[in-house]
Amino acid sequence: MAKISTEQGEINVSSNVYTTIAGMAASNCFGVKGMAVRSMTDGLVHLLRKEAVSKGVLVSFHPDGEISIDLHIIVDYGVNLSAVGEAIISEVRYVLTKTTDAQVRAVNVYVDGIMVG
Repeated sequence: MAKISTEQGEINVSSNVYTTIAGMAASNCFGVKGMAVRSMTDGLVHLLRKEAVSKGVLVSFHPDGEISIDLHIIVDYGVNLSAVGEAIISEVRYVLTKTTDAQVRAVNVYVDGIMVG
């Protein structure tokens, strides 16, 4: 949980807020099929529905108030992975900073699968 101090008091922002915002921002980028999660039972990577995008996101809070984001994604076949990764990093950093005033230390993108069609 992150704490934001203002002149009028303190705002506590749950990690779920950050995971949802980051997951939606990443999912809306070109070439991203969706967020991914590795099943604990069979070890396979599964595509998450739009309602569950936050499960493919891990937020780490640092003592200095900055946050780091890990995103697990599945991309469309044939896209340039480097370009998609850079677009996701830029978009997630921008949207998180704009909506929460968070200082984003790092956005790490993990391509867990490629989907054809």
